[in-house]
Amino acid sequence: MSFLIHNLPLINVFVRKEYLYDLEKGHGEYTPGIWISVKSTQNKALYFETLLTEYGALFDKLPLSAFVWKTEDHGDLPLDTLQLWDCFDYNLTVIEKPVLGPCEFFGKDKNMHAGQYLFTIDNCHSENSTLDTNYSEHDPEHKSFNIIQLDNGQFAAQPNNRIIWRDSSLTPSDLKTPDFKVCTQNYAVETEPKWSVGHTDEWQYKTKEEENYG
Repeated sequence: MSFLIHNLPLINVFVRKEYLYDLEKGHGEYTPGIWISVKSTQNKALYFETLLTEYGALFDKLPLSAFVWKTEDHGDLPLDTLQLWDCFDYNLTVIEKPVLGPCEFFGKDKNMHAGQYLFTIDNCHSENSTLDTNYSEHDPEHKSFNIIQLDNGQFAAQPNNRIIWRDSSLTPSDLKTPDFKVCTQNYAVETEPKWSVGHTDEWQYKTKEEENYG
């Protein structure tokens, strides 16, 4: 678990140059780059730090809408479609989930957008001494950010419940429609007061009832 910033798999991208000039100029121009790290600031979009290879410059605080992986015939989905939710906390982790690959997400524009899974960014609130003012630890509201390289040339960060995953070997071509409910339960295993081994220091501990069994 990292605080604020985490390194990333090396992904080659093109940066839309207007984002390098505070949206004042550079529209329609691109410069190649490599993702270096990602920053999670509570209540803000993900910020990607990028090595701009033509300049030898490291530029951070770029949102997903600043990037494409091809400079021609790419889409122009707005940031709030590419990333549905802001970051939940300053603590984050980055993992590459196994098996996942081709997928499509349902966007705010009510369209499906196909792409290829890259990696996942997730938040938690790991500091018990700090007031938790968001939902990273609240099961019904917590979401992760699955980073997808879209067929339209852009990148997206989408939660699990907006994505359909496909695999030629594992999933049928005619998928069922998920009709699940959000989990509102708090699953824990140390909530039963009648089960206790606090009376013993034996390595192979047993409850009093288990000691008397048989």
